[in-house]
Amino acid sequence: MKRLVIVSLLAFTPFSWALDPAGNQQLSNLQQRWAQIQYQTPKAQRADAFERLSGDAAAFVKQHPGTPEPLIWEGIINSSWAGAVGGLGALGKVKAAKASLEQALKLDPEALQGSAYTSLGTLYDQVPGWPIGFGDADKADELLRQALKVNPDGIDSNYFWADHLYRQKRYPEATAALHKALQAPPRPGRELADQGRRADIDALLKAIKDKQD
Repeated sequence: MKRLVIVSLLAFTPFSWALDPAGNQQLSNLQQRWAQIQYQTPKAQRADAFERLSGDAAAFVKQHPGTPEPLIWEGIINSSWAGAVGGLGALGKVKAAKASLEQALKLDPEALQGSAYTSLGTLYDQVPGWPIGFGDADKADELLRQALKVNPDGIDSNYFWADHLYRQKRYPEATAALHKALQAPPRPGRELADQGRRADIDALLKAIKDKQD
């Protein structure tokens, strides 16, 4: 009977391989290169830079099958590439990002402090709705709330929740979430990303102030 119970649990429990030290270094390199492109590369050069980084992310996923972290960063990079491209040319990239993030959630929804929830929720928030894309504000709300459950004090989880609230014209709540994001603990090795996100927070706070003036 015990064996049957174990088999049953295995059948319904997502299984993922942990990254080894070399894999963690690859992940860190992708994160740092993403931050450099997102926050230091001129806008006109970002699409090409993200395209190259997307190829490296795809190779990283192949090297570590069944591991959520590479899939999460493949999704983040492809969504950033889509943002850099813009227009109808971005749709294929956001669909690829969505597929990667959904696969990561199946493996481990809490990997990288729920980053797949945050990134997928942001896609649903920012992509156009039917018939052009899959955008859905209600689905975004659901996913971003899940992200906050996993990582209630994170800079990204709170920033993107605030951005969602801003889109809903819930300005006081968005402001509170942004101030909470500013109190997030620093992420070792991700100093540039933290610096850039704080600039994003300041810009959104200004946008809210402008709406309320």
